Amino acid sequence: MIIIMRAGATKIQIGNVVKRIEKDGFVAHLSDGSERTIIGVIGDDRPIDRRTYEIMDGVEKSVQVLQPFKLVSRDFQEHNSIVKVDGIEFGTKGIVIIAGPCSVEDRSQLLESAHAVKEAGAQALRGGAFKPRSSPYSFQGLGEEGLQILAEAREQTGLPVVTEIMTPEQLPLISEYADMLQIGARNMQNYALLKTVGRSTLPVLLKRGMMATLEELLMSAEYILAEGNRNVILCERGIRTFEKYTRNTTDINAVPVLKSLTHLPVILDPSHGVGKWNFVTSVALAGIAAGADGLIIEVHPNPEQALSDGGQSLLPERFADLVLKTRAIATTIGRK
Repeated sequence: MIIIMRAGATKIQIGNVVKRIEKDGFVAHLSDGSERTIIGVIGDDRPIDRRTYEIMDGVEKSVQVLQPFKLVSRDFQEHNSIVKVDGIEFGTKGIVIIAGPCSVEDRSQLLESAHAVKEAGAQALRGGAFKPRSSPYSFQGLGEEGLQILAEAREQTGLPVVTEIMTPEQLPLISEYADMLQIGARNMQNYALLKTVGRSTLPVLLKRGMMATLEELLMSAEYILAEGNRNVILCERGIRTFEKYTRNTTDINAVPVLKSLTHLPVILDPSHGVGKWNFVTSVALAGIAAGADGLIIEVHPNPEQALSDGGQSLLPERFADLVLKTRAIATTIGRK
């Protein structure tokens, strides 16, 4: 349930409603709009007598939220959330592009990639220091050394760093270096990890699991917001289907559907969505046309020598072409 306060409701009136919610055994989450304050009533599924709240001073009305997700729902917050990452804003009319290699392999590879994507127009740098791989024999990342290289790249280029966190125990270390935490597809329903990043002050990029429904993705985001961190960006990165010609199947439908259901920013990962570099640009443009707030693209100076995901990584010059085409599509649909 959400409680909509009247325009001009006082802090005392809002506080009284919050106290009543807590007295009834629920948790109150406030969303301050330009005209009204909306209070989310979060708790278990036991019935709530809405009338006891509607008669309180300053309350305009209450609304029953039918979706299982509450805080991420547009019922709770109608206007788009804007998530800031070191001055870069996700969720505005501007399209934000994150780019870089799948993994930090060594200093020269990462710095070359960072400068190349910066020059081409990327606004943030991606790179994995800790890598969850399907095979235990595959490259697992450089760990803290990789984080240090990412920090050096940020210092040289000014690009904020997006990197993956795999376990709750890694949060203190990664927080020293990262500007945004990425939760990968395999960890989308790692609830201990979701709760941990929910207590962090860093923005979170939450990727959809390869076999997850949109409701499951939104419920995972709900875990993070319920812990207090509202700076969450959702990422569609392709789902597993019976199709064999691509690594995954990019669910373009997910972009406008998610935008209708949630106020959180939504971006697209076409690199994992198709898994083949020669299709990445086409799918990226489709995502922007469908309403995505940004893209996350894998770029590598020597894809054939990459230690992970070389087949889906763009050369820097191909990435530059993608950026130009993305800007053209964005302008056409009234974005920038």
